[in-house]
Amino acid sequence: MILNDLLNHFNIEDDLPDYLLKHPFNEVFLDGDLIRDNNTYKIAVTTRQNVTHQMFIRPDDEFPVVILSELPNGTLNGMKFAQSENDVEYINNL
Repeated sequence: MILNDLLNHFNIEDDLPDYLLKHPFNEVFLDGDLIRDNNTYKIAVTTRQNVTHQMFIRPDDEFPVVILSELPNGTLNGMKFAQSENDVEYINNL
């Protein structure tokens, strides 16, 4: 599943960089719950393995898409996707 499919699924119509629209993400987010707060979207889902995955979509932010996963032991990790394709930050061991 690419991000554009997820945006269509949740009827999110904000503009995001083209590279992100084509970027693949885990389809587990399709089963998530969407929370909208102004121009910020949060999709959260907990898997059977008790891992909570969250996707934050903030179209106007320096990092318009952030993925954050919380493992059962409380460890957080994820990725921050910037406006440009080659600018990705990893979130490890928070």
